[in-house]
Amino acid sequence: MPTQPEEPLVSSLWTRSLISGAIAGLTVDCSLYPLDTIKTRLQKARVPSTPSTAPKLSLRQTIRGIYAGLPSVLFGSAPSAASFFIVYDGVKRYLLPPPEKEKEASRSHVILTHSLASSLGEIAACAVRVPTEVVKQRAQAGLFGGSSLRALTDILSLRKPDPSSGSIAGRGYGRVVSELYRGAGITIAREIPFTVLQFTTWESMKEGYAKRYPECQGQVPASTSAVFGSIAGAFSAGLTTPLDVVKTRVMLARRTDGDGEAKVRVRDVVRGIARDEGFGAFWRGIGPRVAWIGIGGAVFLGSYQWAWNRLEGAKERNDV
Repeated sequence: MPTQPEEPLVSSLWTRSLISGAIAGLTVDCSLYPLDTIKTRLQKARVPSTPSTAPKLSLRQTIRGIYAGLPSVLFGSAPSAASFFIVYDGVKRYLLPPPEKEKEASRSHVILTHSLASSLGEIAACAVRVPTEVVKQRAQAGLFGGSSLRALTDILSLRKPDPSSGSIAGRGYGRVVSELYRGAGITIAREIPFTVLQFTTWESMKEGYAKRYPECQGQVPASTSAVFGSIAGAFSAGLTTPLDVVKTRVMLARRTDGDGEAKVRVRDVVRGIARDEGFGAFWRGIGPRVAWIGIGGAVFLGSYQWAWNRLEGAKERNDV
């Protein structure tokens, strides 16, 4: 029986980016959340204590609440990942030539395009991710009893007058937004170099694979993409750990009670860490971070590639 030309399962490239990104975000955040919690607790500022007063935690106490803050992530992971890939794939399609003319693009042009696309994608993703990250990390660190709802309620309470003073100075919905986006600057400053390193490395390895195995017709297998994603993620995570430590400290900083609004400045956080804890503190949590993002890179980019390949895959329609 003659067959009609094959057509993709999802023809819209924007829809493919949205669905694939959402699947990737949910998959990686749900599967690797415990490692993220451990990393946050290691990076949390430590209160000096003498050996006699230092708490001795049992293994059960240590792992308790390992999923604290997960609800906030579930609300934000799919939209933020989808936002990233919509922008990332869109910029690539706009600036790079179509696959049949890809040889016309110089290597430097390809690298710059991937860097720009990943940077703009991260800015779009951070608009969704930062508020959920603030709530999540406060719950992960044990604040508000490890409850995402209580952490969010505490932030939303800033829209009302302070009952202890009756003053509305420094309060209102503007303060709520400011608190939800606390650390947005340092988050973007961390994510852009990380994402540029990760995605340029990942794309370069996929491009090399496609050239070596032309029979794949540009569609890299999900398992191969996962391996490349793991290597790229672990490498990028290790180099950007200091920025991640500073970002965590900024997000966990408690605001001043009363009328005044505490300005948490990145340079003050950096100076405080260097003065009180030493240079080594900037690398705190590097083990869980590299492990989390190394595995996460495989899960995130592997599941993205799997979803994209499925949506791009053709279905045959036979004439009866």
